[in-house]
Amino acid sequence: MDEQTERAAKATDIPASCLPQSDRDVEHMQGHWVLARLGKRVLRPGGERLTKRMLAQVTITGRRVVEFAPGLGRTTRLIMAAGPSAYTGIDRDERVVDIIKPLADSVNGTCVQADAASTGLPSESADVVIGEAMLTMQSERGKRAIIAEAHRLLKPGGLYAIHEMGLAPNDLDESVKDAIRKDLARAIKVNARPLTDAEWRSLLESEGFEVLRSGSEPMALLKMRRNLADEGVSGVLRIMHNVLAHRDLRARVLQMRRVFNEYGDKLTGVAFVARRK
Repeated sequence: MDEQTERAAKATDIPASCLPQSDRDVEHMQGHWVLARLGKRVLRPGGERLTKRMLAQVTITGRRVVEFAPGLGRTTRLIMAAGPSAYTGIDRDERVVDIIKPLADSVNGTCVQADAASTGLPSESADVVIGEAMLTMQSERGKRAIIAEAHRLLKPGGLYAIHEMGLAPNDLDESVKDAIRKDLARAIKVNARPLTDAEWRSLLESEGFEVLRSGSEPMALLKMRRNLADEGVSGVLRIMHNVLAHRDLRARVLQMRRVFNEYGDKLTGVAFVARRK
């Protein structure tokens, strides 16, 4: 595994007691925080490869960047490495803010506790807004509210980059979509509502954006090859140790894996870069 990936994995080592929802019993923890508890640090559906492809299509150097739901900070570090003129992270979870704020402080940025649908930041105060794996968890109304807030924050011509869970193909039967959403909700304890590529595009366009670029990767969050690429050898060994050592966490992971495998050909990671009109 390349040295950069190994360094990143070590740099984001966070004690389990400092993670969001660490005070909940495992049965009721949201799936992504279960994986974080096991030591997984890349929690995006298309993996770090899709995140990097997305960021490569956005000029960050010298720009004012707002990141919605920065999570454990892996993408935050990539953003900061590109040299933004300003960085603001937004998350409603106090523990995420505690994780991200020291990173933000290192570049004279900040991370504030707020809802992505109502950040309290000034209008047209950002050149770039980035959000990953958070719109998927919202109802249509919630998705629209967050996208509208991104539109408000961006200056005209500013870019909105998202990385979310997708469904394929575009003509997937509605009954299958409903089954996927119900099974996902049971497995990850979140009412996840992924959309097809066409539905994501339509949603962005209806809220005043022009889609410039898009990309996708398999939704291989629990596959060994993806984890080696994202976490590095030491990260995978840490995860495997924790899976074997904690029966309650192992049961949750196996439940998620069954659902991901059952719908493996219909679940994707999708990314879009859209411009505010």
